[in-house]
Amino acid sequence: MIAPKALLLDFGGVIVETVKRTTWRAELAAELHALLGRAGFGGLTVEEIESDVRAGAQADSFWKDSTSRQYAPEEMTHRRFWAEFVATDWPEQARALVTAEATPLCRRMGELRSRREVRDGMKELLAACWEHGVRPAVVSNALSGAVHRDFMAATGLDHLVAVQVYSDEVGVRKPNPEMIMIACRALGVEAEQVWYVGDNHDRDVVCGARAGVGASVLMRSRSTEEIPYRVRQEPHATVDDPHGLLNLLERTWT
Repeated sequence: MIAPKALLLDFGGVIVETVKRTTWRAELAAELHALLGRAGFGGLTVEEIESDVRAGAQADSFWKDSTSRQYAPEEMTHRRFWAEFVATDWPEQARALVTAEATPLCRRMGELRSRREVRDGMKELLAACWEHGVRPAVVSNALSGAVHRDFMAATGLDHLVAVQVYSDEVGVRKPNPEMIMIACRALGVEAEQVWYVGDNHDRDVVCGARAGVGASVLMRSRSTEEIPYRVRQEPHATVDDPHGLLNLLERTWT
């Protein structure tokens, strides 16, 4: 494996470990009910809103799996998610309101949906990259990249990466190779000069292969074995955690 000039990292499962919060749907439904009430709409109960939020999130999950079979998928817009996945059959005023508020609602959904913790060894990995002239970056699918940016800033990780690329902000999503190419252009490197590290076979490994990266590395997470369907592409290496990734990099620096 080549010594990379840049290290592109997925967010969830690589930089952070995420754990779903079981109460997020009810909490978001209560906030939505209050939002609708302030606009003078009272035609939906909290329970009805929660049911549709649940259905929308499930439909979105199915949609994400389907896009992994496309070569160059585009990302779901915030407005489309709320108008077509959640509020499809809501009365016109309610549907119009959540569509208008789609971006902050996606952000709030992202804040409520999961707890995030920086994976052990990640800060040491990023610091070592800078010491050896390797520029780290984030390349990640996201319904709300703003949530990830907030987390990176709150933990100080934003100062340890050169650029952050999120699918909702650029309009395409992995395994679209353009996700990686955007980061490469921003860093002034060629795809064959970088490593891409992700935790999923169907999105990350495939994306790295399509972009022609120097090495595609699979980092195991809680979701790694949740494979919707088998893919032909294989990673160049598999590691358990950031410590394992650092060990792999160190072999190229000696």
